[in-house]
Amino acid sequence: MKSIVIAAGYATRLYPLTENFPKPLLQIGDSTILDRLLDDVDQIPEVKEHIVVTNHKFAHIFDLWAKARGESRDARDERKPIRIIDDGTTTNEGRLGAVRDLLLAIDNADDDLLVMAGDNLLDFSLKGFADYFKEKRSSVIMCHEEPSIEKLQRTGVITVDNEMRVIEMEEKPREPKSHWAVPPFYIYAREDIPLILDCMNHGCGMDAPGSLARYLVSVTTLHAWPMPGKRHDIGTMESYLEVKH
Repeated sequence: MKSIVIAAGYATRLYPLTENFPKPLLQIGDSTILDRLLDDVDQIPEVKEHIVVTNHKFAHIFDLWAKARGESRDARDERKPIRIIDDGTTTNEGRLGAVRDLLLAIDNADDDLLVMAGDNLLDFSLKGFADYFKEKRSSVIMCHEEPSIEKLQRTGVITVDNEMRVIEMEEKPREPKSHWAVPPFYIYAREDIPLILDCMNHGCGMDAPGSLARYLVSVTTLHAWPMPGKRHDIGTMESYLEVKH
């Protein structure tokens, strides 16, 4: 398994803090958002490598970060190697979108893929997510119950059967059919990689990462894992200040 971190956004809502610095590397206590995420993923034995997809504006900063993280590893450390991919964009208006960035990171169909947004903090371990994937042996997506209709209208929403198999997924529905919201965490089985590589030929949206999951629901089996804790989406200055310390 490889982990792929989508970190090519420009975080304009956090300007000026992120005008010349990538949001995933913002400081959280004595660490960063991305370091906290990868420290957890490093504990999943199946993960052999991290791939971070960023933009050209911030690629050199991620290169320096990856080098420093590697140099700080000692013999007891479980840190996995990191590869940085530059998607070539330099402005928010010219961004490729999360799905196109993901496609840049897929080398072949030999690996399962743990795909994550690089600007989220979790108070639980993703190891449970990986264990659920092994149990189901299908692609899996994370979900949580969201009581607010207003928030459901701004995210992906799924309907599931009694075994948590995904029946339908909608992006930002005006009339949500359930309270199961989908955060940007997915594990795609290697058997589904050919479908992912061909997704653009079937009208898959390119911007939101949930667009790919929505397409896959129509052509293969996906199960949903209810997350066992809380997630912090660092999207605004207020949400960053809430977790900074």
